[in-house]
Amino acid sequence: MQDLDIKILRINEIFFSLQGESSRVGLPTVFIRLTGCPLRCGYCDTAYAFTAGENMSIATILNKTSEYKSHYVTVTGGEPLAQKACLSLLSALCDAGYSVSIETSGALDISKVDPRVIKVMDIKTPGSGEMEKTLWANLDQLNGQDELKFVLCDEKDYHWAVEIIQVRRLNQTCSILFSPVYGELDPALLAKWILRDHLPVRMQIQMHKILWGEGPGR
Repeated sequence: MQDLDIKILRINEIFFSLQGESSRVGLPTVFIRLTGCPLRCGYCDTAYAFTAGENMSIATILNKTSEYKSHYVTVTGGEPLAQKACLSLLSALCDAGYSVSIETSGALDISKVDPRVIKVMDIKTPGSGEMEKTLWANLDQLNGQDELKFVLCDEKDYHWAVEIIQVRRLNQTCSILFSPVYGELDPALLAKWILRDHLPVRMQIQMHKILWGEGPGR
């Protein structure tokens, strides 16, 4: 336990809510949001996590997480892997018996993430403004339990994502998520495109925004 007291992370917030995205949508989940992100996506809805936060030891984080009595934990950001101690936090959560997932931008190396952790990784589209930050070598680190997410701003993003999936045969790697940018791309239109093209993807709408609006959801 001594090592968990020494390793410190900058935490923006820890809260209990329903998972709004991924194949775990709807599950009561503890969210651990780490401070900081090297990307500046145009549609980012967590810019408040770029700087604000409180320093916490991993032991303290585990104690706070246990208060919610949830089996599911999601480590998110910002970009959680921007803090080196995130890797130790992920392993500690797994050791504590939680079912753990991480939401990551795909811009930082995921090769050292504990294999017990479900990786939900973005592939940044042209509309994000950060497409060139994608670390394509990360694709080799994914397996059947992981998920790839495309956040789509418009039809141009959609066609770009379809080409990437086909060229790289991503549907043979793991589940693929298509998510429309809230307030920019009509979800019904995206659904129409997916059905028309018979895509092997899961469409998702951010449930937490439907329930609680554009602000930080609970």
